[in-house]
Amino acid sequence: MSALGQLGAGAPVKLEKPRRRWLPYLLLLPGGLWLVLFFAVPCLQLFATSLYDPSGSLEDGYAMTWAFGNYTDAIVEYLPQFGRSLWYALLTTAFALLLGYPLAYAIALKAGRWKNVLLICVIAPFFTSFLIRTLAWKVILSDNGTVVSVLNALHVPLPDGRLLATTPAVIAGLVYNFLPFMVLPLYASLEKLDPRLIEAAGDLYARPVARFTRVVLPLSMPGVVAGTLLTFIPAAGDYINAQLLGTNRQFMIGNVIQSKFLKVGDYPAAAALSFTLMAAILVLVFIYVKRAGTDEVL
Repeated sequence: MSALGQLGAGAPVKLEKPRRRWLPYLLLLPGGLWLVLFFAVPCLQLFATSLYDPSGSLEDGYAMTWAFGNYTDAIVEYLPQFGRSLWYALLTTAFALLLGYPLAYAIALKAGRWKNVLLICVIAPFFTSFLIRTLAWKVILSDNGTVVSVLNALHVPLPDGRLLATTPAVIAGLVYNFLPFMVLPLYASLEKLDPRLIEAAGDLYARPVARFTRVVLPLSMPGVVAGTLLTFIPAAGDYINAQLLGTNRQFMIGNVIQSKFLKVGDYPAAAALSFTLMAAILVLVFIYVKRAGTDEVL
């Protein structure tokens, strides 16, 4: 029997179309081009700018002198702002986690038919701009505002007798603005949790604290890791809250970069600070994810 006859007598042979092999790559092409054009290319340009001759100017232009000394000068001169930015971001992440975890737990497991309403309340601040929300906090924490009046009536000591233009005001603004970035990943992780696992732990005479630490928290760790990253990264580079709710004593590295780019016009120093901040955050994120043991989150 010929080969053609054997093929006809046997099971039908499925011929895979070569075009289907390339279909996933074609679907990735628009997003890949977008990342190359609007992320990779700007990052390369930023790195090149950081190596320009620091003695140049916008009027006379900048010469490429491969001035790696821009990095050491920027780090040494603005090390306090770097440390303050990371410290503020760490505090913001910690407070957002302490506030966001109970809220996400309540929405995911206890809200019932009110779940959608509470989720809308969480994302409602996004309906207004970041700047307007921060300006609203400036009014709330003003010296003549209700918060300061209540604290003074309760004889609560305030730094310099006020809240505005202090470190607590900046941290409060950061926590408020980035809290939804913590709540939403936590909710997505807790919403997948099977309540029967918690009931089974109770049937095994586990106390509420043990149920949380041995069952709920480990299963929600992907949400914790994602939420902390989504909060820490933008908080470290923020400058609006320190600009509106603080003073020069609370300025973060984002304020320095903004000033260097838009006011001073020192592009090499601003680019060096930006690239250093980006690299520091990437290193910290890599270490954190490795220590957390949840590489699949990224």
